[in-house]
Amino acid sequence: MSEAILTLENITKIYPNGTLANKNINIEFEKGEIHSVVGENGAGKSTLMKIIFAIEKQTEGKIIYKGREVSFASSMDAIENGIGMVHQHFMLIPSFTVAQNITLGAEPKKGLFIDKKAVVQKTGELAKQYHFDIDVTSKVADLSVSAKQKVEILKTLYRDAEVIILDEPTAVLTPQETEQLFEQLKIFKEMGHTIVFISHKLNEVKSISDRITVIRDGETKGTFLNKDITMDQLTELIVGRKIETSYESYKKKVKDPQVIFKLEDFSCKAHGIEKVKNLNITIRSGEILGIAGVQGNGQEELIKILTGLEHFQQGRILLNGEAIEHNTIHQRRQAGMSYIPEDRMADGVAQAASVSDNLISTVYNTPELSGKVFLKNKAIVKETGNLIENFSIKVSSQKEKLSSLSGGNIQKVVVAREWNTKPKLMVAEQPTRGIDIGSAEYIHHQLIEMRNQGAGILLVSADLTEVMALSDRLVVMYDGEIVAYFDSLKGVSENQLGYYMLGIEHQSEEEIRRAAQ
Repeated sequence: MSEAILTLENITKIYPNGTLANKNINIEFEKGEIHSVVGENGAGKSTLMKIIFAIEKQTEGKIIYKGREVSFASSMDAIENGIGMVHQHFMLIPSFTVAQNITLGAEPKKGLFIDKKAVVQKTGELAKQYHFDIDVTSKVADLSVSAKQKVEILKTLYRDAEVIILDEPTAVLTPQETEQLFEQLKIFKEMGHTIVFISHKLNEVKSISDRITVIRDGETKGTFLNKDITMDQLTELIVGRKIETSYESYKKKVKDPQVIFKLEDFSCKAHGIEKVKNLNITIRSGEILGIAGVQGNGQEELIKILTGLEHFQQGRILLNGEAIEHNTIHQRRQAGMSYIPEDRMADGVAQAASVSDNLISTVYNTPELSGKVFLKNKAIVKETGNLIENFSIKVSSQKEKLSSLSGGNIQKVVVAREWNTKPKLMVAEQPTRGIDIGSAEYIHHQLIEMRNQGAGILLVSADLTEVMALSDRLVVMYDGEIVAYFDSLKGVSENQLGYYMLGIEHQSEEEIRRAAQ
C-alpha cells in the first residue's frame, strides 16, 4: 500500500443556517493515485473539495497533509503548499497568452520587471515535460475548450501541485479529448502526483480510477478499489436505488406523426463572425431530435435566436407551419414552444421568488389561475402542489425561496413549469447539466413522456451518453454546420460521433440533406 499524502479525519461541516453538508468524512488519498469522489448533487462533494482547498473551513475534524495536521488560511496558502484545483468553470484571462495565464502572480523576474522571455521558456518546458501539445504564445481566447483545460492544469503544475483536484474535467470534451486527458492524468500519476477526480460520468470514473469514494447525504458510503466494484453497485451506492440505463422500452410510437418544426436555410452571425451556416432540420410529433457537438460550434447562437433571446437574422423558423421568426418570446410560447435553458440560474428561474411563483410564471395569466383583478390563490396552491408532487420536487413549502433548493430540484422546477404548458415543441438545452444521476434520470423520463404524448423535442447536449440515450434521430454540428446526420443510432458509437464533433470526418451533402426532410 502506498503512503497517504492527504488524509481527512472526521470532517464535519455545518453551515450557519444549520445545513449539515459533511458528516464524519474519513478518506485517505494516496501518493501517486487517481482517486475519484462521486455522489449526487448536494451529497457534499463540492463542500469537501472546498474544505481541502481552503475555500471553506470545516466545523470539526482534521486535515493531515504529508504527515502533519494543516489548517490553510486561504486557497493561495493551499496552492503554495502543493494542492491545486481545476474548477469546472475556467478561471483564465482570454486576452492573455497561455504563458501569461500559467505564470500569473508568480512570474519570473529580471530585477523589478517580469522576464517575458523566461515566462515563455519556463511554460514551454513545463508543457513539454507533461506531454501537453500546446503553443504557450497563443492567446487563450483562440484556444479550444480542451486546450483551455490544459492551461488550467498547467497553472497548477507550474506551482508544483502534488495533489490536483479536477472538478468535472470532461463535461465539455469529446471522447477523443477525454481519452487524451486520461492519458495525461496517468502520466501525472506515474510522476507521483495525486489526482482527485470529481465527475458525474461513472463510465469515466470506472475507466480512470485506482480507487473510488462514494458520498451520499454528506457521509461516506465507502472507499473501494475500482476493480472490486461494478457500475451497478456504484450507481446503487450513490443514489440508494437502481437506475435505468436504457430508455428504449419507454418510447411509444405516435400515430400519424406530423411536422411540428422546421428550420430552413437558417444562418446567423455574432460580432461579424458567421456562427451558424445554412441549417436545415425537421422535427415531427413524437420524436426527439438530438444535436451533438462540442460547445462553441453554433448551438448556443441557434438556440438563443430560436427561442427569441436574440434577434433573428436569416432563414425561416416554422412551428406548426407558421413562421415565428419575428414573434416575441410570449408569442412563441403561445404558438406552443417551451424552453429548458442551459443556464437555469441566469435564464430559467427567478432566484429570489418562491417555488410557487416560479412554477406558475408561464401560466399565471390563464383563466384557471387569474381572475379579473386578483390571482386565484386556492387554484395556484393546488396547481403548484400537483407539480411539486408529480415531479418529486423536495421543498419544505411552496413559498420557500427557490434559491434555497439544490441544483437538481431547481432543474425539476424548470422542467415542471415548461411541461405544464403542454408544448408542441420542447427546446431542451443541456437539460441535466450539473445535476445528480437520480434527478437526471427523472428528467429524462419526463422528456420521453412529452415525446410519447406527441410533442416534438429538440435536445441539445454536450453529454454524448445523454443525447444518444434519448434521441430518435441525431445531427452533429461542427463550426456552425451539420456535418453528420443519423436517422437511427443503432450501431453508432460515441467514438464515431467524436470524430464528427472534432471536424475530422464529414458526411456527404446527400446524407446530411435527409435531416431537413
